[in-house]
Formats: sequence, structure tokens, C-alpha cells
Amino acid sequence: MSRKKVEAGDEVEIILKDGTRYKGILMPRPALYKDDHVVLKLPNGYNIGIEKKKVKEIKLVKKYEEKKAKKEKTKKNPSLPNVLLISCGGTISSRVDYRTGGVYADYTAEDFVAMCPELAEIANIDAKQLMQIMSEDMNHEEWIKIAEAVFDALQRYDGVVVTQGTDTLHYTTAALSFFLRNIGKPVIVTGAQRSIDRPSSDAFMNLICSVIAAKSDLAGVYCCMHGTINDDFCYLLRGTKVRKMHTSRRDAFRPINDLPMAKIFPSGKLELIQSCPKRTNNIGKLEAFFEPKVALVYVYPGMDPEIISFYRKKKFKGLVLAATALGHVPTSKKRYSLIPELKKAIADGMIVVIASQTLYGRVHPYVYTNLRKLSMELGCVFASDMLPEAAYIKLGWLLGKYRDKEKIKELMQYNFAGEINDRHLPDMFLF
Repeated sequence: MSRKKVEAGDEVEIILKDGTRYKGILMPRPALYKDDHVVLKLPNGYNIGIEKKKVKEIKLVKKYEEKKAKKEKTKKNPSLPNVLLISCGGTISSRVDYRTGGVYADYTAEDFVAMCPELAEIANIDAKQLMQIMSEDMNHEEWIKIAEAVFDALQRYDGVVVTQGTDTLHYTTAALSFFLRNIGKPVIVTGAQRSIDRPSSDAFMNLICSVIAAKSDLAGVYCCMHGTINDDFCYLLRGTKVRKMHTSRRDAFRPINDLPMAKIFPSGKLELIQSCPKRTNNIGKLEAFFEPKVALVYVYPGMDPEIISFYRKKKFKGLVLAATALGHVPTSKKRYSLIPELKKAIADGMIVVIASQTLYGRVHPYVYTNLRKLSMELGCVFASDMLPEAAYIKLGWLLGKYRDKEKIKELMQYNFAGEINDRHLPDMFLF
């Protein structure tokens, strides 16, 4: 095999012994693979592996050059609204490193504007890179920073778009929904399932639709992501009722126990599906508080009660249990019953909230005897139809804001940001 002066990242042509030719980007060999294949990224974005023994020659087409988007200052149009784009990292800010084969956060908010000039036709866009972090590394510290930056921007802009990684995007939308009280302008959180340098990236349409939403006459915190696997429209989803429901599909974000608020088309059309709060002159209030000693724990058969004991001994102040169905936890078998440890935890001052891991439907404190043990004997708070993640954020927020445990338990039942939906329609299931 002839392979002269080519290295990972170079554009090459691979000629096989049978005459077949492939063009693409030469990728580094993954460390776990045997050194008997060549990895090539095709123009369509997919990688293929070719056995070295089948390769006759690898020709250099073009040496690797790091591409940088050309950034130009765009003139402001006084007839357009002003929107701030805040970048926080994640896949939407990522590109493939052809030297390593990995994906890493690299693009900034300014790059988005340079690469997507259509944005300048929708609104006057300013860009700010707040942080560069993958969303699995985010926690309450980042949520508070984002909320502070957004609240500050709302004093000067007509709307705000926040971009971040999708893995925990629904945690961020829930946090912003509670932290930003009674705001009179739209705050739109978006991301991408495919990195922005891939031909199949969903980033550009998500950005365009998000800016359309940010300049609209709506108010509140929303997620804006692809509505289908195609590039036809995005859904605008309530910040406390959205969840990532697929690892990689472009339409991974779905409403749970809710309908989308609107359809947004890249042409500029916004089609309401249900009533939304309207834009006002209300400044609102920043209440970015969070108690970090709160945990979200998944209940499962055979769960060791010592898991509850662990959080009690670590002096956690709140615990959300993603329980089964209507809110059940292991109760009857002495060895596996969570009741004794929950009783100790509550006696020590911990607030225990019961949500459902089924996601759809609502928990109920009285239907079965074991549910009554949790609600009436122990004093656990049942979270109605709140998503476990939203209940976790809400409990952390309330514990960061108040000291009175009874008041916090009472306020967990209060509907602050649409996190509780009293009426479920048939169409809401698996929307």
C-alpha cells in the first residue's frame, strides 16, 4: 500500500486494488481498533473502515487546514428587534477534530452569526459566549450564571436565545423557568443533536426558529428544537414540561403531560397550538437560588434501603424519588422496605418528594395502602404530574429560597411555571 505524506485530517483519495475509489477525510484510528483498517470520513459525514490489505494507494488531495468562520460586523437594522445569543457550549458549539476523531466544543456565539447569515434578516443579533462546557458537566452553578446573564440581557434586548448541550437541556429550561419570575419577554433555550459542521446538523434550523421565537410577542422560558426528523419546523415547548426522549434523533425533545406551545417554521411563521403568556413590559424578578444538597434517585426492584441512609448521613436536605407508576416504592418486604430509612430521613429534616418514573400521568397519595403510608404516615410530598427532573429543580430552588420546611412542602404543590398540569388530554400521551 502506497501512503505518502498523508496524516489524519487530510483530504485523500483511497484507491483499492479492485479499482474502487473513495474520497474523504482521513481519520485517526480509534485506540481500541486493530491497526489493519483505514478510517475515512465520507462527504456525507459517515465514516467507513477499509481493510489495509485491500488498499493499493492513498493519494493526498488537500492538506488539513483548520477552518475558521469569517466574522464580520453586521449593520443594525432599526426596524428589527434586538436579540442576544448566549452560547454555553455543547454539541451545537462543537465540531469534529480531524486530528483526534473526537468532537469538542469550539464554536462561539459569534461563529453562529457568521455561519448563519439568515439570523441577521430576522433580528439584530448580538452574541456572547458565557461558558464553554458540555451539558453533562453543568450543575446549579452554571444554571445560576445563565439565569443572571439572561436577566441582565432582558433589560436591554427584546429576547434572548441560550444555546447549550442537549443532554441536560431540560434541566436548564426548568431551572430558568423557576429562577426568572414573571418575565415579560421570551427566553429560548436550544441546542443540536448533530455538531454544527456536519451536513446533517440540526443546529441552523434550531437557531433560526429560536430567534423567531425570541422576537415574538410571547413571554416566558421555552425550549425550541426540531419537531420531526426533517427540516420542516420546530416545536416550542414549555420549559418545565420538556424532556429529551431519544439519544440521537433530531426530534428528541418532546412535551410530557403537555402539548407543544407552538410550531415555528424557518420561513418565519409561528403557529400557536395552545395559549401562551403574552409579551409585556414587566421586568420580572431574578430568584436564582439553589440548594445543592438535593438528590434525584431512581427507585427499582431490590433497591437497597441503605441508599436512602447514604443521603441522610450526608445531611441532604431534599430527596426526589422517581418512584414506580402512581408513586410506589418497595414497602412490604422488611429487608427491602424503604419506609424505615425514609422515616429516619424525614425525622432528620429531609423533605422527600415522590414523582413518577413513568413520566406520563400523575402520582397519587391515596389510591393504595402503600401510597397512604408514604403520604399520610411519613409526610412525603406527591409531585402530581411533574417530571422528576422538574421536581428536583423545584425542590432545590425552594430549599435555596426558604428555611420553613412546611412552607416548602406546601409550595411544592403550587404551580409556579406550568410544571403542574391539572388537565391531561388524550393527545398528550406520546405526542
